[in-house]
Amino acid sequence: MDPSQQPILYYDLGSPYAYLAAERADTVLGHTPLMQPILVGGIFVERGFGSWSETPQREQGIAEVEARAERYGLPPLRWPEGWPNNTLKAMRAATWAGGRGEGHRFALAAFRRAFVEGADLSRLEEIFAVAEPLGLDPDELAQAIESTEIKSALRKATEEAWARGVAGVPCIEIAGEIFYGDDRLYAAQELIENRSAEV
Repeated sequence: MDPSQQPILYYDLGSPYAYLAAERADTVLGHTPLMQPILVGGIFVERGFGSWSETPQREQGIAEVEARAERYGLPPLRWPEGWPNNTLKAMRAATWAGGRGEGHRFALAAFRRAFVEGADLSRLEEIFAVAEPLGLDPDELAQAIESTEIKSALRKATEEAWARGVAGVPCIEIAGEIFYGDDRLYAAQELIENRSAEV
């Protein structure tokens, strides 16, 4: 695939729907997406409303996520205590890991730690536990997530995502077209196949 046509998966590690998309994207799309960390909280501010997790629809939403995971053949979800947790530092860590060529592996490992193992990614030790098996140095990570460079990179990525039409997570972008929701992976796959057939 032409690198300019590589799917982009916009995600926040606090989103269970983004977890469902990240686990299935390679298989459904037939291509490994570029994992683009963004702050969904920044998107909430831009769009003027937040997550269903803090509304009367919370229990219904949790049940729907769990049903989808089962339908997709994924492990039963374990919800981190206090979810939704503050994933700001985890998303800075994801931004840093991406710059070191480990964005995809870090994202998948972090999602599994949160939603399969039930870990709270607002805790720095849990972020270290994701990073160390990937060969990422915890001391470097700790410095990076407090650096102006990483903070600015994540903020810029979020602003650019919103400008491109990303209204929440997960979103898949293919050749400038945005597909919002883990249930849109097959629509994204269809676009990839159609574009391939045109070449």
